[in-house]
Amino acid sequence: MVSETALHPTPAQVMAWLDEVPDPEIPVISLVDLGIIRGVEWQGETLRVTITPTYSGCPATSIIAMQVEEALRERGIEKLELKRQIAPAWTTDWISDEGRAKLEEYGIAPPQPAGGPARCPHCGADDLEKISQFGSTPCKAQWRCKACLEPFDYFKCI
Repeated sequence: MVSETALHPTPAQVMAWLDEVPDPEIPVISLVDLGIIRGVEWQGETLRVTITPTYSGCPATSIIAMQVEEALRERGIEKLELKRQIAPAWTTDWISDEGRAKLEEYGIAPPQPAGGPARCPHCGADDLEKISQFGSTPCKAQWRCKACLEPFDYFKCI
């Protein structure tokens, strides 16, 4: 008798594949780093991937589903179910440490519990001002560093 793990890639392998899929709005961070891939499991012959959008009205949700499906089908997954899970709601706490570092390296200040960026992602200074509550996407605000005068996005805490 052949074991089920011999027939299917492990959930860890599937997660590794999904870690290569970039977020469509912030391509420097993967869907796994963003924390929206909430589960991967085999149910018989069907692979179920549970995805929690960053918020219920996120315009990228359908694109993300297409990207996940494409990435897995390219690796031979034939029977696939994508489950959208909105509870518990996604939170910025789910962004991995690696994802936070990638955001900052890219020029986006990662979320901070205090409600504003800790430092400028460009020069590291902490003399900052909020320009607008709204940035390039609904989950970001626009800030400026008073030291280097560069504007930057801050990923809001949710």
